[in-house]
Amino acid sequence: MKMTAQALKQKVGQFFFPAVFINDTEENIQETERLIKEHNIGGLTFFHSRASAATNYESKKKIVFNDDSYQKIKDLIVRYQKAASTPLLISIDAEWGLAMRIEKTPQYPYAITLGALPENKSTLVYEVGKQIGLDLKAAGIHYNLSPLADINNNPNNPVIGYRSFGENKEKVANFSIEYLNGMSEVGVLGCLKHFPGHGNTNVDSHLGLPVLNETLEELLENELYPFIKGIENNVDSIMIGHLAVPSLNDGKNTSATLSKPIIETLLRKQLGYDGLVISDALNMHSVSKLYETKGQLEWEAFNAGNDVLCFAENVPEGIETILKNASPERIEESFNRIMKAKEKVGILSGDTFTSGELDFEKTAALNLEIAQNSTTKIIDNSNTELAFQAQKDNQLAKLSLYKGVSNTFFQTLNSKFASPEFAFENLENSNTESLKNELQNFETIIISLFVPKAKPMNNFEIDDEVLELLSKLLQTKKCIVYVFGNPYVLPIIPYLTKASGLIQVYQDFNEFQKNAGIQFLENIPCNGILPVNIDIQ
Repeated sequence: MKMTAQALKQKVGQFFFPAVFINDTEENIQETERLIKEHNIGGLTFFHSRASAATNYESKKKIVFNDDSYQKIKDLIVRYQKAASTPLLISIDAEWGLAMRIEKTPQYPYAITLGALPENKSTLVYEVGKQIGLDLKAAGIHYNLSPLADINNNPNNPVIGYRSFGENKEKVANFSIEYLNGMSEVGVLGCLKHFPGHGNTNVDSHLGLPVLNETLEELLENELYPFIKGIENNVDSIMIGHLAVPSLNDGKNTSATLSKPIIETLLRKQLGYDGLVISDALNMHSVSKLYETKGQLEWEAFNAGNDVLCFAENVPEGIETILKNASPERIEESFNRIMKAKEKVGILSGDTFTSGELDFEKTAALNLEIAQNSTTKIIDNSNTELAFQAQKDNQLAKLSLYKGVSNTFFQTLNSKFASPEFAFENLENSNTESLKNELQNFETIIISLFVPKAKPMNNFEIDDEVLELLSKLLQTKKCIVYVFGNPYVLPIIPYLTKASGLIQVYQDFNEFQKNAGIQFLENIPCNGILPVNIDIQ
């Protein structure tokens, strides 16, 4: 039986997942409702606000925080679902929990922190996936566009880094699957990204097009390994990255998102994947400026093999262009995959999906257990004994960088090490020269470095004055350094090999700070393993 043009159009609408914003104007919200009603779109991808979404965050637009964001997203989802004749698949990128997008919601450790866990603690990654899944369900979200299966084998990567489980392909594969299985247990869809692998790149694909120069053999040996393992474990969906791989694409520098050889030939035929394929956000600069005609980008992405067009900006035009160019068989294939995903989460049979509450206590307990098993000792010269001796001789001081002295780490230490405390918070309120002078009188210094940013741009936003202060102290004092942040910061700290003690803590959560303090006081062995190879100076 031949399908009517209207029925076909309704099916094509399902491929579109435009971006929506929790903190948006009523006018924009009504515009989204119109899109849902008029075009039968398949789903939505939520962001905090227009200032924080994908390409916009680099423009330094001010993000206005809103303590009501969580309630707002719940209300908006109910409102948008009411406008839909086919239930919407609601998606969000929540790699480290809803807190990635929404204030005052549970936050879990970054993937690089989880990557520091020993293999025998992989159940903790499963628990993170499960808890994130429960948090998403409580909000009415069915689909987490996570985790990364990218192997971070390039320390200069501006966008992957801390979002990857590390550079060991087996560990990346195993931990990705644990995370996915945890979500799956509570009925939330997951997604491996960014196929065929965004780890070994030095360009941010939000802003430009990274190029991978590996051959297929090299990719199969490394980058593709976690994706292959995910396919063997029936991953719900795979996101295609905005990166060019000329060796897979007849020598052309075309983004994988728009490449039939990469999606249809490699992913579908060679690797045998028949699940849902979703594009990375189509507003990202690596692809968004390629076509002047509205709807052309959406058609090219669909034609290349994507089922879901994420952050599609030209919905009506995209639908028309696909209808004009695509075969009914190809439309049916993608439509069926999307319906299968909707069926899996139960929304086609009336599951409202807003069950449960956010459990901050459970998150805190899980984060503490992760802290206990991920904290990594890099240099150890009997740090605790050294500090006790220095305290006895009135030669011990504590220095906190980028947090005040009332931080949880220092408060925990104070039960046994109530020594003089100093802090550098920022250039406006603190003076590194006066700190140098004040610290001259002490022989041993416990330094807590709270790395300002997780991304490597501008030396993780560590001021040159602070690096100079650290350089001076490391060369002239016995320094015991605790680093709360991305381990890729370690190579930029001069003379770090001269430290008497060096402990990598990864996160600045209270649970991580408290555990670090207890570890120091009781000289507890550290179970964590650096997830990436790092050369310190």
